[in-house]
Amino acid sequence: MLDRYLRPYIDPPLDRLGAGLARAGIRPNTVTLAGLGVGLAAGAAIAFEAYWLALALIIVSRLADGLDGAVARASKVSDFGGYLDIVADFTFYGAVPLAFVLSDPASNGAAGAFVLLSFYVNGASFLGFAILAEKRRMQTSARGVKTLYFTGGLLEGSETIIFFVALCLVPGWFAPLAWSFGALTLITAASRLALASRCFPDP
Repeated sequence: MLDRYLRPYIDPPLDRLGAGLARAGIRPNTVTLAGLGVGLAAGAAIAFEAYWLALALIIVSRLADGLDGAVARASKVSDFGGYLDIVADFTFYGAVPLAFVLSDPASNGAAGAFVLLSFYVNGASFLGFAILAEKRRMQTSARGVKTLYFTGGLLEGSETIIFFVALCLVPGWFAPLAWSFGALTLITAASRLALASRCFPDP
């Protein structure tokens, strides 16, 4: 929901930094993999209850997630780069709730499983929509120039990062936050299914 409003403020500085990295010979996929590595390190920090370290690593990871696209736009956008980016994003998104479950399975297990289920359903609705949108040659740049077709929703990347930051700041609230966020994520998936029924009706 917030992504399209934040883009005009976030993209210009990212594009300038990304252009500098591209001139230095840094490849977009290198930035993507570096961001994933830092994101997984954040998950490890959460599992060991080093929440402030995890918070810092999450911020660095998401900066890299924005930079890889900026580097690609300044050099060469590739289909594989977009594919790698979305795989890295979903891996990171799953790693953070899993880390909270590992840190305290008794208290966080059920809520963590629920939020991971919601991510799974939402991811399927997102990627399925993108496949059909590509088949019909639909295009949008509302959330920046993307390799895949990005649909909006109640919860998007910005809200997910805010959720992860909140978890690191108040880790004791993981269960209620995860139940709430998971429910909103399922609502997002349901709204995307409703949109798909209008965009891709049966003949």
